[in-house]
Amino acid sequence: MEYRAARVTTSPEGKYRQTVSVGPHTLASDVLQKDGGDDAGLEPHEFLLAGLGACTAITLQMYAGRKGWKLTKVDVTVTAEHVDGAFVMHRELALEGELDDEKRTRLKEIAEKCPVHKTLTGTVRIETTLAR
Repeated sequence: MEYRAARVTTSPEGKYRQTVSVGPHTLASDVLQKDGGDDAGLEPHEFLLAGLGACTAITLQMYAGRKGWKLTKVDVTVTAEHVDGAFVMHRELALEGELDDEKRTRLKEIAEKCPVHKTLTGTVRIETTLAR
């Protein structure tokens, strides 16, 4: 799968604010006030949390739809912390609809298979070049 490029450019507003552009979408990134920023957008790690949460919700909706299950709402909360040198993400699922315990358990298993989850728990390489 090919993804649209994410372009991040320093914003003239604020000390650390960045403008993030992906296709027709524009978002803001910044650091928290306690870290010297203006908190004018998502802190960079929060993009990871949001990506995992969104991918999880979409994956569960797609799976339930294919199965014909009446999943009416998915609410995913993702938090994180640094523990012993590891970045630990905590994901909580709130599922609404006509779901018995077996379906709820299966949806929890499917959450582990969302593409962003697989990316974050798999091998990631970053190759950096300098533009000319």
